Amino acid sequence: MDISRPDIAKTRRKRRIVTASIAALALIGVTFALSRLKPAAPTVERNLVWIDTVKRGPMVRQVRGLGTLVPEEIRWIAARTDGRVDRIVLRPGATVAPDSVILVLNNPRVLEAAASAESQLKSAEAELTNFKVTLDKGVLDAEAALARAKSEYETTRLQAEVNDELFKDGLVSALELRRSKVAAEDASTQYAIEQKRYAFTKESIPPQLAVKEAAVDRDRAQAKLRRDEADALSVRAGMEGVLQVLPVEVGAQVQPGANLARVADPARLKAEVRIPETQAKDVQIGQSASIDTRNGVVTGQVSRVDPAVQNGTVTVDVSLAGELPKGARPDLSVDGTIELERLDDVIYVGRPAFGQERSTVGIFKLDANGVYAERTPVQLGRSSVNTIEIINGLQPGDRVILSDMSQWDANERIRLN
Repeated sequence: MDISRPDIAKTRRKRRIVTASIAALALIGVTFALSRLKPAAPTVERNLVWIDTVKRGPMVRQVRGLGTLVPEEIRWIAARTDGRVDRIVLRPGATVAPDSVILVLNNPRVLEAAASAESQLKSAEAELTNFKVTLDKGVLDAEAALARAKSEYETTRLQAEVNDELFKDGLVSALELRRSKVAAEDASTQYAIEQKRYAFTKESIPPQLAVKEAAVDRDRAQAKLRRDEADALSVRAGMEGVLQVLPVEVGAQVQPGANLARVADPARLKAEVRIPETQAKDVQIGQSASIDTRNGVVTGQVSRVDPAVQNGTVTVDVSLAGELPKGARPDLSVDGTIELERLDDVIYVGRPAFGQERSTVGIFKLDANGVYAERTPVQLGRSSVNTIEIINGLQPGDRVILSDMSQWDANERIRLN
């Protein structure tokens, strides 16, 4: 027969309650501990990232851009008159001298105008010569009239003096004396008039000649213009160099001002380097530069900075010094590097793929073991082509990841495998 033992059942119930409480407390503790744990750091392959060491020392600031070699002296030859391309003498690539004929145009109207202007000039010059003869004859006539008037004056004056002496001796009447004096006065007046006429004739020659000579000069200039237009039908290079472009063919009709050929001096080249607009603000005339032609490097200086921005770049002209590498020719693609300044003692590191100068970015810095990397805010300063100044956040000797880590923006810590 069973005997009821309530104390034992009560003890078991207390034991179950205590066990359940302990289990619940343990579960709460484990849950709290797990919530306090950091998420596992993602693993990144070490050979897929670029790791660099922060250094301290001199840093050269540079900017780089792509460009081309262009001639310093380029001459576009334009048509002076309309005409038809009759003959092409030289083709692109030919070496030319200033008087080398590149092509010949045909325009009968221009040739006829030149001949007409030349004929008119000769007629005007002949007329001027004849006019000079006429003026010289007028001077001679005036001079002869002056000589006759002088002779007549001297004769009448002497006669009046003789009659005056004879009148004193009673050998000549008063009437005769009076007539001789009147004749002398009339001859004196005529002599004075002839002197003025002679002087006026000589003084009037220069202005009259000036009018005629101006007309001749006008005809001469017109004849020269027409002659130059006729000569321009034979299109010449006008400088030493190489014929680069010839945009016309035989039979083409060209208008005045149309470009017929381009000549350049291949021995005098400069580099036109296109610098990104964000990096061109510190480029100044006179800064040193180096141009890589992929067959050698040549030094130079910045000679011009384009004030306008085109397609996000600023064009910078670099004058080249020294002998050009072999194969250097117009339109050759080159790489240009311009030296902005030299910083003597700065903290710097390789330029990260995701940071701009004078900004603050998060860079993963490796720990002492090089296994884990933690995101660190870094203040960047002045930048160069491959390096950038560190103002705050890193110290010399720190190792950092400079690759693009945007896919791990949600993580503050990564593990390198």
